[in-house]
Amino acid sequence: MEFINIFAAALASYAFGAIWYMVNTKAWVAASGVELGENGQPKDRSNPMPYIVSFICTVIVAGMMRHIFALAGIDSLAKGVVAGLGVGLFLVTPWVVTNYTFAGRPRALSLIDGGYATIGCAIMGAVLTLF
Repeated sequence: MEFINIFAAALASYAFGAIWYMVNTKAWVAASGVELGENGQPKDRSNPMPYIVSFICTVIVAGMMRHIFALAGIDSLAKGVVAGLGVGLFLVTPWVVTNYTFAGRPRALSLIDGGYATIGCAIMGAVLTLF
């Protein structure tokens, strides 16, 4: 039963990510330096592998968050959202910022990807505490 909860949390966060990156497409493409094709879309857009790997990683994050929530007694919606925000803002985003800073990537990329990590983890936290 817990796997269904984890899968639902991952799916909710992944769906939010699809919306987040659709809204931020132009800024993300400009900041990331992804190579564009003649149609103005990322060249590798039709390759399913990044989407598959991304979803698997989202499931892994949701699974670990569920484990942490169980150990910490996080069992209400409010606690789940706050804990999820904390994971995204204070664990995931600093790693993203560190990597991008050393790689010389634009600040906008850190804000876009860190924003997704923060809000996506908050959504995971909410869903994990709903069941």
